Amino acid sequence: MVNRVARTLRSFGALVPAALLVIALAGCSIKHQTGNVVQGKALFSSKCGACHTLAHAGTTGTIGPNLDIAFAQDRRDHFSKSEIEGLVDFQIEYPNSQGVMPAMLYHGAKAEDVAAYVARVASEPGQDTGALANAGSVSGTTPAAGKQVFTGVGTCASCHTLAAAASTGTVGPNLDTRLKADCALPASQKVRGATLDACIMKAITDPYAYIPSGYTAGVMPSNFGTRLKANEITALVNFIASAVK
Repeated sequence: MVNRVARTLRSFGALVPAALLVIALAGCSIKHQTGNVVQGKALFSSKCGACHTLAHAGTTGTIGPNLDIAFAQDRRDHFSKSEIEGLVDFQIEYPNSQGVMPAMLYHGAKAEDVAAYVARVASEPGQDTGALANAGSVSGTTPAAGKQVFTGVGTCASCHTLAAAASTGTVGPNLDTRLKADCALPASQKVRGATLDACIMKAITDPYAYIPSGYTAGVMPSNFGTRLKANEITALVNFIASAVK
């Protein structure tokens, strides 16, 4: 058991102190019995999906470990869902201090919900169905709906600063200071269109058609065009455009 947990923590990128490893070993199978997986998926999409790949959630982040790969051996070794939940919750609370993941992205019940969802779907075949399939989805195309997408299923707030969304992400461009100026550049307009709305739409659905200065390909997920519903993309465009004008 000790070797299995230690291996998983290493695959998570968790170079943790021995005392914390003991805590993980002691509690990895005694918590998270009532985690809400539907809420967990919505929370995962909001703050975790931008950095982690998880097939069931439709996320393709590459900054952090691919969770389907990280738990593949554990599935083969017949880790219980309870054990995996404990490991995920531990990693949320005590991530590698030398890595990029901030501590306590969630805590308490929210952390348990995320852990329950990851434990249910990581390295498992198939797709989410029923209530899980619609977890975190947004209706309508208003800017208010777009704000929900930005801070929720779109995972935009994890990487971008935008005052209207109270987000302070620094992985991608600061939308308050960069977006309008970048969209006005001739090179951008040639590829992404002459209007702000067209530029934002292209940036969401085909992010590497034009890459703003100072950034490289491979960070922003390129599957939003299929991962988000059509109304969610339109709402997101409406929100961001209204927020930066």
